[in-house]
Amino acid sequence: MIVRSFLVAGAMLAASIPALAGNDATPRHAVLASTAAIPTPVLRGRVDLTGDVVRIGDLVDNAGKAAQIAIYRSPDPGTTGTLPATQVLDILRAHQVIGVDTHGLRNVAVTRLARTLEPDDVELQIAVALEHRNGLGDAKDLLLTFDKDLTTIHLDAANNGAINPVVTRFDPRKGRFDVTLEIGNDSGAAPTRLRFTGVAVETVEAAVLARDVDRHTLLKFSDVVMERRPKAEVGRDAASHDHVVGMQTRRQMRAGQALHGADLTRPDLVQRDEAVTLIYQAAGIYLTVRGKATEAGTEGDVVSVLNLQSKRTVSGVVVGRGQVSVSPAAPVAPRRLASAEPAEATASISPRSGATASSEAE
Repeated sequence: MIVRSFLVAGAMLAASIPALAGNDATPRHAVLASTAAIPTPVLRGRVDLTGDVVRIGDLVDNAGKAAQIAIYRSPDPGTTGTLPATQVLDILRAHQVIGVDTHGLRNVAVTRLARTLEPDDVELQIAVALEHRNGLGDAKDLLLTFDKDLTTIHLDAANNGAINPVVTRFDPRKGRFDVTLEIGNDSGAAPTRLRFTGVAVETVEAAVLARDVDRHTLLKFSDVVMERRPKAEVGRDAASHDHVVGMQTRRQMRAGQALHGADLTRPDLVQRDEAVTLIYQAAGIYLTVRGKATEAGTEGDVVSVLNLQSKRTVSGVVVGRGQVSVSPAAPVAPRRLASAEPAEATASISPRSGATASSEAE
C-alpha cells in the first residue's frame, strides 16, 4: 500500500467541557450517570470518502461536535493512503478529542473513492464520436493511435454524469482527430472536460497468408489467418477466410500479404503429367480413353492431353477431377462389325438404355 503524507488542516477546536456543579444539593450518583452517558470515541481502521479533506468524524466514531473539523487533505482520487494511529491520536488530542479507543490499530487506511475511466472505455467513446464522420466507417472498424498513451483516469466520485463529446474534429487527409469529452457531475461544479488527439484509420478484416506460398498452391486452413488491416492498404477486394480455403494462388506470394480475389483462382482439376480420362461424347455416343495431361487446368479451362493409345495430342475442356471432354469435329457413327470378326471396340448404347461402355479407340 502506498503511504501518502497528509497535510494538517483546520483550526483547533476550543475546549468546551461544561463544569459539573458540586454543591451539596446535587447527588453524586447523578454526576456519575451524566458522565457515563457520553459514548466513547472509537478509531476506525478503514475509511472511504469522496471529498478532498479528511474530517475527524471520518476517522472517529462518536467524535461529537469535533466531527466536522478538517484535519488532513484526502489522497488522490482512486488511491489509498495510510495514517499511523499514534499520529492520528496526537491530532485528536490537539482538538480535545481524548479517550479514543483504538482497538489496537496501528494504522488507518484512507481511500478516496473515484469514478474510473479505463483506456478501453475512453477509446470506445472516441471511436463512437468519430463514427461516420468525414468518410469514416463504423466505430468497430476504427483503429485509433493516441498522441499520448492512454492510462486509467480517476475522477472525483461526484463526476457521475454521462460522457458526451462536445468537440469532435477529424481531418480525412491526414487522418488526425481532436475530440473533447465532457463528464457531468451532481455537485453543481463545472463539468470535467478531457481532450484527446491522435490518428484514426479505418480497417477491414482480411485473410492474410501465414507462410510463403508458390504459384498454384492449394490453400489450407492453416495457411491463412484473419487480421484487421488499413482499408486504404487492402482496398475493397479483400478476400474473406471462407472464400480463401480450398482456392489456388495465381502467383508466388509472401507471408503477411493480404489476399485479394484477383490473387486466387479455383483449384486445378487436372495437373500436368497427370493421368486423365478423355471423354468423347456425341449424340447417342459416350466413349472414354486414357490420356496424359500436358498442362494443368481448372474447371472450364482448355488443356492439351496426350491420347495414350493413338499417341496424338488433342485439346479438351476440363469438366471434373482428372476428366477432359473432347468434342469430335464431326458426328461419330458406330462402326458396323462383321459377325466373323472379334470386337475390338465397344461403343455406348443410346442414353435411353442407361448403359455406357469404355473404348480404347482413338
